[in-house]
Amino acid sequence: MKSDFKTLIPAYNATKGRFSLITVPPLQYLMIDGSGDPNTSQAYRDALSTLYPVAYKLKFFSKGELERDYGVMPLEALWWAEDMDSFTGARDKSLWSWTLMNMVPEWITREHVEAACRVVAGKGGAPALDILRLESLDEGLSVQTLHVGPYDDEGPVLEEMHHRFIPEQSLAMTGRHHEIYLSDPRRAAPERLRTILRQPVAHLPD
Repeated sequence: MKSDFKTLIPAYNATKGRFSLITVPPLQYLMIDGSGDPNTSQAYRDALSTLYPVAYKLKFFSKGELERDYGVMPLEALWWAEDMDSFTGARDKSLWSWTLMNMVPEWITREHVEAACRVVAGKGGAPALDILRLESLDEGLSVQTLHVGPYDDEGPVLEEMHHRFIPEQSLAMTGRHHEIYLSDPRRAAPERLRTILRQPVAHLPD
């Protein structure tokens, strides 16, 4: 059986036009950190061209050696800046920092990742292997919604999430802004891009 974690993990589902409170379980990811405008940053391009060769090598290793097949998960990213309004207002991407991520199953170990990196390194073309890591992330209580459309149209949705919905629910933002890219921008028109927007939160004290 091939595991499809997009259907097995409820946190990978969201509804357009509705903010939902969910509890995200602890998950582990391949991660690469960087900063700068994702449209122009060489570091961002290097991270992308490194993450997926390793992800697919792990998938085929798991299928062949561990007899546990699964679908490679979509690209995800954590985003932050000193002034979080740079995400909802002028969206000055040069001020952004990010962690690109790809979720992998809990049975994938650091030893598996290190072995995959060695194989990928031997083939060349993965320039950020030295900063790739396997790390768990426990976001817990979170607000999320589905955005359909260009990435640059996310601002008003995030404005409503951050400044209306979260305060109205007596919540405060905790972890970093999280995006899950359900569509491949190389294949989908900008107006059809589907992105889960997630914000970890905590209840305010009474």
